[in-house]
Amino acid sequence: MTEHPVSKPMKSTKRAAVSARKGSDLKGAFKSGLYVVATPIGNSKDITLRALEVLTQADKVYCEDTRITKKLFSLHGIQRKPDSYHEHSSDHVRAEILRQLENGLSVALISDAGTPLISDPGYRLVKDVRDAGYEIFSVPGASSPIAALSIAGFPSDRFLFAGFLPPKSAARQTALGDLVDIPVTLVLFESPKRLTGLLKDIEAVMPDREVAVCREMTKAFEEVLVGAPSELIGTLDANASARGEIVVLIHPPAAREKMSELEVRKNLGVAMQSQPLKTAAARVAALSGWSKRDVYQLALTFSDNENEGF
Repeated sequence: MTEHPVSKPMKSTKRAAVSARKGSDLKGAFKSGLYVVATPIGNSKDITLRALEVLTQADKVYCEDTRITKKLFSLHGIQRKPDSYHEHSSDHVRAEILRQLENGLSVALISDAGTPLISDPGYRLVKDVRDAGYEIFSVPGASSPIAALSIAGFPSDRFLFAGFLPPKSAARQTALGDLVDIPVTLVLFESPKRLTGLLKDIEAVMPDREVAVCREMTKAFEEVLVGAPSELIGTLDANASARGEIVVLIHPPAAREKMSELEVRKNLGVAMQSQPLKTAAARVAALSGWSKRDVYQLALTFSDNENEGF
């Protein structure tokens, strides 16, 4: 559900709001503001001392799933009740958080695992807090995209985080086609039940790319599988017990000699016999050294007879 802006606290200006807070007594142990706190992605020990301090002493703690957070709190001896803030939270919940900040409280925001706002709810809250003139503090820690990049052996100097792609194959192939020309490591999230479908679509759109599947990270059975998508599917099908989100990395395209227009036309003709035009164009672009846009424009010039002739 899309989050919507909420009405701001009554203040004359942001400058006045900040000045008023600086001159007032803090209600709790921490400076008033929103604390965006990272939590473990698997191993409960992967939490910082500062995060534990904030979660123990902040005036309020908001989380996605209170059941998950209560388990984390129990493991670390934190005796308090968290409040819920998730993607379906209504405007009045954000308004209540803004009122708490207005009253000089310190508020912590956490997700079920990892760093908040990385494919998690919270963007609208952070934006509203920023727009209202309150301070926001980062309490960094575990993040599964960074953890995956650190152990996969793929180029990590530049990467693009694309999160979850659409669940349906056709839309997912279109999304992959939009990414095919980007010359960096691609970082995706996927659920175990859709992982095989994602790999099949990567094979269809980016047939020459190496893929790393990182699952159970920081847990006892942490595993990184690297290879062509077609090679990994059988391995994954034989061991389908993984739970939770999986990080999938796609290697940047290898530098290759640019195909001639005739070669591109021939490859397009073959691809378009079994795939939609956009998917065929993305696949040929991945193999030819041409941009997807140029291949797509060339495909549009095909006559029916020309397409049938290859």
